[in-house]
Amino acid sequence: MQTNRLLSALALFCLPVLALAQSPVSGFMNGKGHGVFAKSFTAEQYDNVFLAPNDADGVPVFNEVNVKSISMYASYGITDRFDVVFGLPYIKVEGAANETVLRELGFENERSGIQDVSLFVKYNPYSLDGGIGKLDFIVAAGLKTPLGNYKVDEGLQSIIAIGNRATSVGGMAIAQFRASSGFFATTQIGYSLRNGEVPNALVGEIKAGYGNRYFYVDAWYAGQVSDGGVNILGEGFTGFFPATDVTYTRAGLSVFVPVAAGFGISAGVNKYLTGRNIGEATGFSGSVVYAF
Repeated sequence: MQTNRLLSALALFCLPVLALAQSPVSGFMNGKGHGVFAKSFTAEQYDNVFLAPNDADGVPVFNEVNVKSISMYASYGITDRFDVVFGLPYIKVEGAANETVLRELGFENERSGIQDVSLFVKYNPYSLDGGIGKLDFIVAAGLKTPLGNYKVDEGLQSIIAIGNRATSVGGMAIAQFRASSGFFATTQIGYSLRNGEVPNALVGEIKAGYGNRYFYVDAWYAGQVSDGGVNILGEGFTGFFPATDVTYTRAGLSVFVPVAAGFGISAGVNKYLTGRNIGEATGFSGSVVYAF
């Protein structure tokens, strides 16, 4: 059971933690009275931007963008079929604009702070046990809202804003098959309602992997399709970046190893493959988790 909880912990904390990340919930349940706590570090970098109709070589004004974050995640099983999930990241974004450009525009090369706190619940109403494995059906819903006092209305300075400063309410449907051999596959789809000028979005993810008492590995593919929004420098764009149509696909790989006494460590890599109004970023992550 301890190993299973460590594996479910990985599915929680290996997710990217930026505002544009995929679903914060996984297909694993903690079990009544059990939970996980994780602290993770991520780093992303990009010097090209997916735009419409043509991509951009180099980031306007800032040339290159580096994003680093330290995040806390916690998940707890209220019952065997009902979990709560909490997340809170601290984000630091740095540009590479030269000092002359910064002075002329009155800009800065850095923005940092606490981003958005999230709280989700998930419920496993039905499971189907078979001879070769188990199929779980899960529904989830949650809220994400800005906790830090960061700004998003600074014109081109907001290229390096740490989030979109929107409160969002989302719902997801998840199906996961776990074979008795240790292989598993998960698919989920959901919709996120955002306030203000930030477009709502359809989000989804597929994931497959293998885990046993010694290690865990998974590969995933995720995406978002904005329901509306404008293109950067396109018709209707006023310089307010959160109102843009942020659509993308990204893929990644994660590896996890249990260590001892409920602790484990992981590493991961991910990359944006296609997109619109978003950086062509490659990211790396590392985490420490404790399961109880």
